Amino acid sequence: MNQNSTPLLDAISSFIDTNPAYFRIPGHRLDRGISTRWTNRVGTEIFAYDVTETPYTDDLHSPEGAILEAETLLAALYGADRSFFLVNGTTCGNEAMMLSAASEGEEILIARNAHKSAMMGLVLSGARPVHVMPEVLEEWGIQGGITPEVVRCAFMEHPNAKALFLVSPDYYGVASDLARIAEICHAHNALLLVDEAHGGHMYFHERLPMGALAAGADMCVQSMHKVTGALTQSSVLHIKSHGIREECLARVMENLQLVQSTSPNYLLMTSLDCARYELAMNGAQMMERALLLADSARSALREIPGLRCMGEEVTQVSGIAGVDGTRLVISAKELGMTGYALEKQLLETDAVNVELADYENVLAIVTYANTELDMNRLTAACRRICQVRPWEDSRKDRLGYAPMRLPALPEQCMTPREAYFSETCDIAWRDAAGRISAQMIAPYPPGIPVVWPGERITGEVWDYLEAFRRDKRHIHGLSGAASATIRLIKE
Repeated sequence: MNQNSTPLLDAISSFIDTNPAYFRIPGHRLDRGISTRWTNRVGTEIFAYDVTETPYTDDLHSPEGAILEAETLLAALYGADRSFFLVNGTTCGNEAMMLSAASEGEEILIARNAHKSAMMGLVLSGARPVHVMPEVLEEWGIQGGITPEVVRCAFMEHPNAKALFLVSPDYYGVASDLARIAEICHAHNALLLVDEAHGGHMYFHERLPMGALAAGADMCVQSMHKVTGALTQSSVLHIKSHGIREECLARVMENLQLVQSTSPNYLLMTSLDCARYELAMNGAQMMERALLLADSARSALREIPGLRCMGEEVTQVSGIAGVDGTRLVISAKELGMTGYALEKQLLETDAVNVELADYENVLAIVTYANTELDMNRLTAACRRICQVRPWEDSRKDRLGYAPMRLPALPEQCMTPREAYFSETCDIAWRDAAGRISAQMIAPYPPGIPVVWPGERITGEVWDYLEAFRRDKRHIHGLSGAASATIRLIKE
């Protein structure tokens, strides 16, 4: 196929060139009705591309023209049978995969470090989750991969499970052995569903871990905005049939209509069309640049006394089959500094913004669009922080207690869907231990639920979350206030 084309961009441009008398939605009438307070800063031209369904611009929910052509080019680039544009982020793609793979009461294996959108999919589908645990990379205080052995044991205990849902690569760039896992899933007539939100670029450089589709996944979702140049909220869903439960794959488009807006944003879809074009034309060079920038920074960071930066040395440890070299996981643990404090100091030292912080690390995501100046600012700020050590006067910023590990899996008393529609009550957080949660609770980032709806809040779980709450960390589902309440299943 001719990847040197942008069918949706070209279709909208052709529509604009007709100089239409516009009586359609949206109301801003192409580039004429946006507030001048905004256009005085950014100009007007881009707003003309915020259109709706027209004879030129196709229909996302029943594509026959430019959108279908753009999605077909995307599928060809990634080696998929069919690909879909998503305008509600990877969240809606995960929900659609869940809805398509397992029905109410059926079992589905889910990695416990799955994003909270997996739980949302279970609320919609009614499927019963069976959790599989990732390994732990103790040296860095983060989770490793899901091992094939864990997957094999899970299917032995739950032979009727309809699918396995996992994240690879994860936020930190850690990838599981998807090729072996896919073989196990298919041997049990089960689908492999991969949240590849952080891996849309995996397919364009030999140094990056193998992409999910290449490894044998039946469906995967990618957040194209994270590292490949599309606008925020722009994602894609890919399907590749391996002769396993093909009736489920046929339901994906129908289920996408349940979870996607009926007013899809054409700026987002155009950005997907153009991001695909850039990857097709320049993907290898883009990834090479990102890797070179990250490699240079990693070497410089490792020369700073007391600072560590994770690399390929963790491969084949803790279930890790590969690591995305464009991710910089940085730790000042040896100097007694928390990741939260390092993030704060980077921001205050030279406006260095990192993606996330955890108890031990910060994560910096490097892309082809970063510059040498960006990398120099990161390394220089780290060097200055480690020399001045401004955190040492703050007890909160120092590593003063054992690194927190995820607690053991709590008891599952009902499915997420059953819990969601049960009668509930709000009680004080201090009294929540021992009760069944009616909501998801997840420290954010990275958005991994510690408690799912329908699970009992054990004492260990309560202590873990209370430590985050007392430290005023951001938690979805639980406020940091002293008077925090939580929604529980009514007894």
